[in-house]
This record gives sequence, structure tokens and C-alpha cells, in this order.
Amino acid sequence: MKAIIVKAVNNHKELVISEYNTPLPNSNEILVKVHAAALNRADLLQREGKYPPPKGASPLLGLEIAGEVVEKGNESEEWKPGDKVFGLIPGGGYAEYAVIHKYMAMKIPSNLSYEEAAAIPEVFLTAYQSLVWLAEIKENNFVLIHAGGSGVGTAAIQIAKEKGGHIIVTSSKAKHKKCFDLGAEKAIDYKNESFSKVVLEYTHGKGADIIIDFIGAPYFNQNIECISESGRMVLLASLGGGKVEQFNLGTLLYKHVTIIGSTLRSRTLEYKIKLTKDFFNYAKEKFESRNLKPVVDKIFDWKDANEAHLYMEENKNTGKIVLRIS
Repeated sequence: MKAIIVKAVNNHKELVISEYNTPLPNSNEILVKVHAAALNRADLLQREGKYPPPKGASPLLGLEIAGEVVEKGNESEEWKPGDKVFGLIPGGGYAEYAVIHKYMAMKIPSNLSYEEAAAIPEVFLTAYQSLVWLAEIKENNFVLIHAGGSGVGTAAIQIAKEKGGHIIVTSSKAKHKKCFDLGAEKAIDYKNESFSKVVLEYTHGKGADIIIDFIGAPYFNQNIECISESGRMVLLASLGGGKVEQFNLGTLLYKHVTIIGSTLRSRTLEYKIKLTKDFFNYAKEKFESRNLKPVVDKIFDWKDANEAHLYMEENKNTGKIVLRIS
């Protein structure tokens, strides 16, 4: 088969389509002809050698796929050739074929394209895990979502809205309209405003019950300033840095704050299977009714994968970037 590999060219890591061995499904896996694969920031890090795949996973990039079943393991009777599926994999999505565990695959709703389906797994599973499993969102909770225009951000806005939350986002000004369209009630231009001040004003001093953060150290003090009593902060990444230089721990104590760190890729297969099943039971009809919808910013042909990565690096996207595999 053909697949995208990382090749060093003039001290730069280039993405090149090359021949690669077609994966073989084990008894509990299915082999999928990939029609679309979505980008994640983990792909950018892995390309640069900063985020190695889990033990036993494909070394190829790509965590989200959509396509059709072409072969199944002898214990994967749930699926048959021709079934249209999408799902989260630990690696190997930038290829003509990929394997996925039979319980990690989800049936593509009939109203979604391959490109739309590929834009769902990582971001919606992460958002659902963060809001529902970890932060235990309740109706009328104030929810602060950082990077509201990102893939996870756009998914989190929709899930928080469905759960009856009041949603505040931070994002660049250009992405505010899309955040409002998806259900945000307040948008903060992080480049020109103190988000903690705006959150406290908007919540009449109460603060955010839930904070979903990807930035890390640069936002930490402001997060704690504007989190409510007994608030929950879910830290999903540290894109801005991982070391907080000075912080008064007493604030955590008197506010009774819960801080939860989480990454999805390093979770066990059993955990991810349970999460996938719970999420899809919740979301399947909502995707069919368009109460939830994948947000696809731009589709690139996979021969233009380098341009797609650059587009993400420059933070131009609102929602997901997808590769069309041909």
C-alpha cells in the first residue's frame, strides 16, 4: 500500500508518500480502506520526534480515520466487508489501509461524509471524556473552554451546550463568530483581554465551574483566579509551557479546586473502548439530527500533507483539518 512517511530533507522533516507494508488485522481487528484521515497536534509533535507512538502502535502518523471495511479478524463478527466505519486508532491513519479494534470502530451515520466522520473521533471523545466523565458537567454550569476554535474546542462547545452549560471561550477574534454559532455565549479575545477578569464579570463573581485548558503554564494563575468554589479544571495539554514559576497553593485549598490532567492516547485500550461505546450511545442520534456536527475547516488531498501541517502550525483552522486519501 501507499502511506505517508516522515523523511528528513535538508534538516527538515517532510511528509512523503511512499510504499509501506499493508497492516494485517488480528482476530479482534478490522482492516479499513481509509478514505479520510484527520490531523491532530499530536501528529505535528510525532513528526518532529517529540511524541513517540505507544508501544506496539503503528509508527505512521494519523489517529483518526474513516473508510470501509475490507477484511476482518476471525473474532470480529460485528463487521462485514463494505461497512462504513470511523474511529480512533493509536497510529497509522495516514495510509491507504489501517487496522482498528472492532470495538473502537463506529458506524458512520448515513448523513455524514467520510471527511466529516474522520473529523469526529479524537476531538469529540476528548471533549466528552473531559466534560462528562472527568468534570461531571451539570446543567447551568459555567464552562470556560480555552482554544474554543480548535478541534476539541468546537466539539466541547457543542457537548457543553447539549448538557445545558453556559459556555465562555477564549480564541482569536477571527474565530469568535464560529464559536457563537456553535453555542458559546461569551467569547474572549485572548490576545487583548484578561480572560480571568472577563469570566468573573460575566459570572457576577462566581467564576467558571469547569475549565478546559490546553495552554498550561501561561494560563494557570488566571485559571485559578476565575475558577469557582469547588470548580474543576481539566488540563489536556501544555502548549504554552509546562512549568508554573510561582503560585500560591492556598488558593486551591480555600476554593476546593479539583485539577485533572488527562491525555487520551496513553489510556488503555479497555478505557478507550468503554469511552467510545458510551460516547457513541450518547451522540449517534445527535449526529444524525445535526444537534452535534463535525466542524471541518479545510480538506487537503493527502499529497499536500505538508501544506496541511503548516496550516495547522500557523493556527489558521477553526475546527478540523482533514486529509482525503486517494
